[in-house]
Amino acid sequence: MVVDSKAIVIGAGIAGLAAAIRLRVQGFEVNVFEQNSYPGGKLSNFKLGDYQFDAGPSLFTQPENIRELFELAGEDMTSHFSCQQMPVSCNYFYEDGTFVQAFSDSTALAQELEEKLGEPAGNTIAFLKQSAGIYNNIGTLFLHNSLHKMATLFNRGVLSAIKYTRLRYLFKSMNALHEQQFQQAKTIQLFNRYATYNGSNPYQAPAMLTMIPHLEHNQGSYYPVGGMISITNALYRLAERRGVVFHFNAPVERIIRTENLVKGVVVAGENIEADVVVSNMDIYFTYKHLLGSEVLAKKVLKQERSSSAYIFYWGIKKSFDQLTLHNIFFTSDYKKEFDHLFKTGSAQDDPTVYINITSKCEPGLQAPNGKENWFVMVNAPANRGQDWEAYGIKYRAAVIEKLSRMLGEDIGALIEEEQVLTPVTIESKTASYMGSLYGTSSNSKMAAFMRHPNFSKVEGLYFVGGSVHPGGGIPLCLNSAKIMAGMVEKDRKHKTASH
Repeated sequence: MVVDSKAIVIGAGIAGLAAAIRLRVQGFEVNVFEQNSYPGGKLSNFKLGDYQFDAGPSLFTQPENIRELFELAGEDMTSHFSCQQMPVSCNYFYEDGTFVQAFSDSTALAQELEEKLGEPAGNTIAFLKQSAGIYNNIGTLFLHNSLHKMATLFNRGVLSAIKYTRLRYLFKSMNALHEQQFQQAKTIQLFNRYATYNGSNPYQAPAMLTMIPHLEHNQGSYYPVGGMISITNALYRLAERRGVVFHFNAPVERIIRTENLVKGVVVAGENIEADVVVSNMDIYFTYKHLLGSEVLAKKVLKQERSSSAYIFYWGIKKSFDQLTLHNIFFTSDYKKEFDHLFKTGSAQDDPTVYINITSKCEPGLQAPNGKENWFVMVNAPANRGQDWEAYGIKYRAAVIEKLSRMLGEDIGALIEEEQVLTPVTIESKTASYMGSLYGTSSNSKMAAFMRHPNFSKVEGLYFVGGSVHPGGGIPLCLNSAKIMAGMVEKDRKHKTASH
């Protein structure tokens, strides 16, 4: 137990909340400073008329990560947070009218793909078994430990990971591996989609990322009762009950350091001392604005940024029986879409459209009876100064035309509430450089090793969140806080022993 030690967390995003809870359990006096008026970062919500919307992440897997935080704090998660497993992970719609229900159960999914796409069931079963093997033998080691500490090399799981690793996982792209393992183009497209879970390109990202489907089709996807915001609310209230102090509308102006030792932060011109500072801010902005280092900030930019998103929040005055919680309307040319995202940086004429509808799980609560709250997202390139107003007009027209054609309804006429989120507003609201949803992409073979570590050369300064190891998305952000907390605990013990 740390005595009379102070910790400051910069940013109340999901990783910041988890970091605050973990440091408080270690005995730190914890203060969290957040530039917005609310916690959660991207994981927030808002209301439009009679409709409720989750603002950001919409997929929830591995609820055990939330349970672990509650148990660590000595509480029962079920008293404060609940979720339900979804029988169908996603509904997929193809341009030729093909419709696929991606069942969470791997056997049911394999049968569905055989029946609807002509993909032999054995191919899907074998692929998901391989996906589980990659995750359990390789992924868990690297997702739960630092890749930048020598101690990780002596972890008991390293030998197992080395034995299990195949060269094709490192040197083939996701798409190339899928082409080997599946017979049907539609199946390949379905599983290529998982590259977007960390803002990457399946035609470039290493096949190691084929571990991602394991989370949905072997472990299962879930719906948090109350919407995704209930995750934020549960962790925020847990942190408060443990004694973490939150300061909203309080952007940190600078991190104070003396040579290689952190001293605290500056907020509203006031110096606030701390023994430990944890930044949940995008690593680029942390270096550029909080540490005043253009050199280190530019070093971060050597890695390709992940994709962003253009999001329409639509209140739809009708209910669609063919839709579920998660829905995908595929483009007819997937490779062209990724070329737009990572090569030309331009808006796609025929984007893949994702629709999340939480009112499917809580009708009458998330939207009025007989109506639906549509979170409509297209993948967009990172912000490099494009004309987003023009892009928005193009995206909106393309999305409405595509959905109207594929659903057989005039979708534009059904929109009674609307709000938009662009890469520019994503950057301004969440301090995600260039509006990138996941920090850097995983489009290179060594991307996992090039992500910024959770520690720095400045003693007492640590990093969490989607822009550092192990990456973006709720599970990985929560993992970043766990890795950071383990480092803090070891560093404090080492410092105490040396004195």
